[in-house]
Amino acid sequence: MKLILPLSEITEVDEDAVGGKAFALYRMTGNWRHVPNAICVTTLAYKRYVEQTGLGERIMLELNRKAFADMRWEEMWDASLRIRNMFLNTLMPQDLCAELAAAIETVFPDVSVAVRSSAPGEDSASHSFAGLHESYINVRLVGSILEHIRLVWASLWSDAPLLYRKELNLRVEGSAMAVVVQEMVLGDRSGVAFGESPNDPSQSLVEAVYGLNQGLVDGTVEPDRWALDRHSGHVISHAAPKRDRYMVPDESGARLDPLPPDKASAVPLAPGELISVHSLVMMAERTFGPPQDVEWTFRDNKLYLLQSRPITTRTNDADDKRPWYMSLRRSFENLKVLREKIENEIIPGMVSAADELSESDPVGLSDTALFREIRRRAEILHHWVGVYWADLIPFAHGMRLFGQVYNDAVKPGDPYEFVELLSGAGLASIERNRALESLAAMVRDDPALAKLLKDGSLPTMGDFGVLVAEFLREFGNLSFGAADDQQALQAIGKLLIQMASVPADQKRANSADLATLERAFLSMFSDDQEIFACELLDLARASYRMRDDDNIYLGRIEEQLQRAAREGLRRLALRGVVLPDTTKPADIARAITHPGYIPRLDHSQAETPGKEHVRARQLTGQPAGPGLATAPARVILDPADLADFRAGEIIVCDAIDPRMTIVIPIASGVVERRGGMLIHGAIIAREYGLPCVTGVPEATTVIHTGDSVTVDGYLGIVTVRCSAESAHHRSRKVVKA
Repeated sequence: MKLILPLSEITEVDEDAVGGKAFALYRMTGNWRHVPNAICVTTLAYKRYVEQTGLGERIMLELNRKAFADMRWEEMWDASLRIRNMFLNTLMPQDLCAELAAAIETVFPDVSVAVRSSAPGEDSASHSFAGLHESYINVRLVGSILEHIRLVWASLWSDAPLLYRKELNLRVEGSAMAVVVQEMVLGDRSGVAFGESPNDPSQSLVEAVYGLNQGLVDGTVEPDRWALDRHSGHVISHAAPKRDRYMVPDESGARLDPLPPDKASAVPLAPGELISVHSLVMMAERTFGPPQDVEWTFRDNKLYLLQSRPITTRTNDADDKRPWYMSLRRSFENLKVLREKIENEIIPGMVSAADELSESDPVGLSDTALFREIRRRAEILHHWVGVYWADLIPFAHGMRLFGQVYNDAVKPGDPYEFVELLSGAGLASIERNRALESLAAMVRDDPALAKLLKDGSLPTMGDFGVLVAEFLREFGNLSFGAADDQQALQAIGKLLIQMASVPADQKRANSADLATLERAFLSMFSDDQEIFACELLDLARASYRMRDDDNIYLGRIEEQLQRAAREGLRRLALRGVVLPDTTKPADIARAITHPGYIPRLDHSQAETPGKEHVRARQLTGQPAGPGLATAPARVILDPADLADFRAGEIIVCDAIDPRMTIVIPIASGVVERRGGMLIHGAIIAREYGLPCVTGVPEATTVIHTGDSVTVDGYLGIVTVRCSAESAHHRSRKVVKA
């Protein structure tokens, strides 16, 4: 097998070596006149690179920190970030670099090219990896082309392709990547065409924009869209967008510019050009068999085929998570629009909803009115949970996008160095903890006040009472899983006693010189691009802040639902119907107005006395917060367990949620079953300089409260020493997300 094959030299037996994209271009060169000149860097080059550098073994080590099937989205993103950084910091072997450079320079001495992924076996009628691997446009000069080939290789291990392989049960061990280096066609109108419309098999679909295709692909430019009869090509319908922007080439690849008025008022395709695009997509279908998804562009009134792939067969669509995976990956322009929506509409809306609910006291309602109120609050929460998943979760990609840009520019030895520039972004949970610390400071300085709290009383008079009232108005009663507000207030008092037992300055200073880091990052960009870099950093800080704050805002609404539910539980208890705190609000509401109705309880999380667990001495997870700490473990299986947390303990839980962050200032470390560098527990741990390991399988079952635990946040290792007390209590209930 050769390292590089021009399209003209590819044969039918080379499909596995050149990948689906290159093979399709080879097939179409015989059927369509205008196919840009291209060469394929075969999988042999990739295999030589990872074998000679040792990257192959290092990649498998990263992916085997835990069972691949058990890895969550966040853990795969972490692994892909570390793997990408390996590629960035691992030069091509000299002989391989020389061979590739010589071949590329011969074909493209001073020509702009597109560097596109072409993974073997991953674009077929049964499953398509369209858009999951990286492609780069308007790349010039051999050195830059080679650099982008490495980035395309690295994208084989990015999070979305890994998750898709997991969903399809594809083996990751044998994955390889070929790369298409294709002459850049700077078209004035571009688009995609589907031989068969996803909505109607009797129709085909054409989408077109002015300028380059990049804006259409990443969702920043809305296209004109035509539905055509598949067989005749007659136009059935045309949907025209607001045309105001288009993608044009620049030194970094492409940029978004305002669309000139003469283009904004005109459709991108004339009737004859629309017929040509339809003819092209149908020609591709005759060439390959199944209906095709074709990318095309017009330059000088010539229609160029850029790539063609089968449209994925639509089976078990309800279970296909790929569209959701893809929706989480947003472009910079898309994220800027999303940020405006979140900051100007969503967050004010959530605050308003929580405030409105807090003004209504469920205690004074009749049973029928309480039934309706619980259902109303549940519907409001359901609405905002939907908004959370539709908009707030995708906005988290802002910090991931920044991490990729930072690492590509700086190439740091630590792939998580970029997080230092995001910390200190004014998290709501930090503000809440500062308010608690103000209360704890008063307790620390007033022995009489401390005694009252130890006796279970939370004073509501004087300066302390004023601060408590302000805290409750701003942040709620923190719930703690308490059966009523009084128990929750007592739990706050216990927490304040623990906070008062440690110095106020326990929060460690960030050791990184943030100003130096920021200057070093910005220095990697030209004057024109520095504006983009500054905007991206600002957006990433907002994304980082919102990743933690969004649950605070959502939690305030959830607390108001729980407040009404607790009133329902209280009334039922007075009637002799005692239900657990975990009973669903809908069941509580029904039980109030339907005497004799007893909810069917979920016993799946019940304790199983006598069950022994294998004691693991050393557990492996994801390194999520640098540092090293040894202290007793406190396993949190329920919010009510927080009331027993003691200063200096290591919190061990399924996942940190907003209610749990209140104990982080007095913790020594964090261990979570869920994984990810950018989940709530990891974010808050880094804000307080605590060692943190996430993604530890069955952390809450193999570690017991009282065990001596060493958390190594550098290597992602947790060492457990069984305590005498916990040795008698092997049985624990398991809570899973």
